[in-house]
Amino acid sequence: MTDPDANLQTVLIARMAGGDVDSKPVDEEEPGNPDETAADGSRKPVVLVTNADGIGSHGLTFLVEALVREEQCDVHVCAPDSDKSVSGHSITLHQTVSATSADLKGATAFEVSGSAADCVSLALSGSLFSWSKPTLVISGVNKGSNCCGHNIFYSGAVAGAREALMCGVPSLVISLNWKKEKSQESDFKDAVDVCLPLINAAIRDIEKGIFPRNCLLNIEIPTAPCANQGFKLTRQSLWRYVSNWQAVSASRHPTAGQFMSMHQSLGIQLAQLGRDASAAGAARRVGAQRKIVEIESVAEAGKPEQREAVKKCFRLEFLEKEQEPKVEEDSDFRALANGFIAVTPLYLDLQVQPEIQASASDWLAAVLKGTEEAPEADV
Repeated sequence: MTDPDANLQTVLIARMAGGDVDSKPVDEEEPGNPDETAADGSRKPVVLVTNADGIGSHGLTFLVEALVREEQCDVHVCAPDSDKSVSGHSITLHQTVSATSADLKGATAFEVSGSAADCVSLALSGSLFSWSKPTLVISGVNKGSNCCGHNIFYSGAVAGAREALMCGVPSLVISLNWKKEKSQESDFKDAVDVCLPLINAAIRDIEKGIFPRNCLLNIEIPTAPCANQGFKLTRQSLWRYVSNWQAVSASRHPTAGQFMSMHQSLGIQLAQLGRDASAAGAARRVGAQRKIVEIESVAEAGKPEQREAVKKCFRLEFLEKEQEPKVEEDSDFRALANGFIAVTPLYLDLQVQPEIQASASDWLAAVLKGTEEAPEADV
């Protein structure tokens, strides 16, 4: 049996050397081309860069700088104007989305008031750029390992790459396993450097028609990119974060205390206004309660009693605890924990396994049979 790790390394070495390795072809539709041409007169391939962290993130900046510096492709950027990391595959419907030009040297860039999926959908629509089908879409480099295991369903980064694949465009999603106590901004640059050969190989093989089809590649980079143990072909694990919901006060905004401490005199004035407003509000509530009592005293029997609405506020945090009882050695989570760069193919095909289909069929048949045999209820 062929070792997938060794095979992947062989593929990468062959790509960097310009060699060919057999693979399934991508969609034969020609990718869009920019107006700019390469030095030899041929058109450059188009690469669209997006992310979920926002257009001002270090990961995206370093990636764009590297692609521009390589001069192998024409770089376009369409990314959220703010952090949309855990937005999933949300899209904006029946609301206006704005796209504002952004200054990224060597690239044509727009920041968009939407999710990563919005950005890719808009970019590929032909409404924003002069092309509608780039050679490759890259989502990254994103901050955090939110793309491992079941967390891909929360990930806006994966959604951006998935949106491209849904439109028939090959895509990569690249994330750095950021650790607050260990990581620093320069790690993003290192992450780009270690992935650049893979990116260049992908561009080259897409144009040759030998890039893997019907999947996107989810690339997870360990916390110390330069100390990585190499590339490892992996499978999606069942790992996920633990959801931790914490109750918070409904009467005080989380940042109000910080604001008041910075503006003490204004805080005193606002506090006085707050007391006055509270007194006025209390008077209104007393009056309102009296009115309610009067109304209830003459109400018809059987009328529902008026109750005050209860409002509770909560804040969600993710705890980094392992949820998979048995973590396979070829899983993305295990490879990343062992210092490898995990490369996981992700598919759009949501068809279930035959045994699950059969189980659901048996259950549905039993329910329908029971419904048909159930006696009619007495009138």
